[in-house]
Amino acid sequence: MLNVREYSNISMIKGPLIAVQGVTDASYNELVEIEMPDGSKRRGLVVDSQLGVTFVQIFEGTTGISPTGSKVRFLGRGLEVKISEEMLGRIFNPLGEPLDNGPPVISGEKRNINGDPINPATREYPEEFIQTGISAIDGLNSLLRGQKLPIFSGSGLPANTLAAQIAKQATVRGEESNFAVVFAAIGVRYDEALFFRKFFEETGAINRVAMFVTLANDPPSLKILTPRTALTLAEYLAFEKDMHVLAILIDMTNYCEALRELSASREEVPGRGGYPGYMYTDLATIYERAGKVIGKKGSITQMPILTMPNDDMTHPIPDLTGYITEGQIVLDRSLFNKGIYPPINVLMSLSRLMKDGIGEGKTRDDHKDLSNQLFAAYARAQDIRGLAAIIGEDSLSEVDRKYLLFAEAFERRFVAQGVNENRSIETTLDIGWEILSILPESELSLIRSEYIKKYHPNYRGKK
Repeated sequence: MLNVREYSNISMIKGPLIAVQGVTDASYNELVEIEMPDGSKRRGLVVDSQLGVTFVQIFEGTTGISPTGSKVRFLGRGLEVKISEEMLGRIFNPLGEPLDNGPPVISGEKRNINGDPINPATREYPEEFIQTGISAIDGLNSLLRGQKLPIFSGSGLPANTLAAQIAKQATVRGEESNFAVVFAAIGVRYDEALFFRKFFEETGAINRVAMFVTLANDPPSLKILTPRTALTLAEYLAFEKDMHVLAILIDMTNYCEALRELSASREEVPGRGGYPGYMYTDLATIYERAGKVIGKKGSITQMPILTMPNDDMTHPIPDLTGYITEGQIVLDRSLFNKGIYPPINVLMSLSRLMKDGIGEGKTRDDHKDLSNQLFAAYARAQDIRGLAAIIGEDSLSEVDRKYLLFAEAFERRFVAQGVNENRSIETTLDIGWEILSILPESELSLIRSEYIKKYHPNYRGKK
């Protein structure tokens, strides 16, 4: 039997918080129900308790709550949401309530949204390639099943479009039917929420996507719940239904802003940038819910997407995210200004686990060598671009001018692709070979000669 306790002595209302006097046995994150004098109800969570005063964070905000005549019930359990496979193809708020005018979830089971941490001893190392259909990711910063690979964007860059495209295209090859996407839109504008919904419905991707949405004008406490509810469904689909789940969380910057707002309302001592000192730990409770478990067929792969304030990668949000996750995909404003989509800066990007998920039997035998050569050639080409700006192209050697042609082809043909262009890994690697053929063969020092003879356009089709 749950230990439900009722109180009526609200001593303070401040921002999204109410303080209740005389509560000595409240638990952190305990679910609370507030019944107002008119009979309407709101819900909240315990966020602090000291010296007989308990602070409750109200999901729907405190507007209209009266200190007199309101009843506060402590329900003796955490926030639970009913989840089920029925949620695929649907749109919900973080409390599990439908936002698509459909019926509520009937079947399924109630689960605490904070989840259970994966035992480190039962974690399995990610080694299986996920094809996103985007060359700059698949070819040079490959995503593996069970990995956490964030996308760092700047304000105004097409992170939303890229997120929607990945959600539509991503798949584990050979197991396409067993792949699902859990999409959490945190504190987005109404037009952004509408864009995601229309994109998924028009492309047919909605059938394998479950969306959880909070808008920019929703209370901060609801934004805090959004990724947790989404990942609770992801855990259920992965570890109970053996599905491969890609969790896309956009925008984690809005999540951290909500965290800062709630921290300020609790009058906590601020840390770097005004964010709470425990933001690293808080983010880790979200990001670490990705992974594979020994003995389970399913997995959770995460792609958190965040906006870097002022395009600053050293800002606390991308900085802390980079410590917890296994690499990053960085969107670049200069590429965007050239009209290149997706504007992925491959030199700033990194997938730390890529080496374990590519090669023979996983992608293609030449993948590792080819990606190393493309990286090295593009890095050298960027240096030559800087040199050409100083001394002029005419002063460059013949080989250096070839590198400039290579860089242009790399950006226009390898990185750039259409919003609805879904490239297989073979297509991506073949494009890589075509643009490398601009360079003299003597420059391809990072590729084994047998791969050059097998895949280089000069030899293709020849014995």
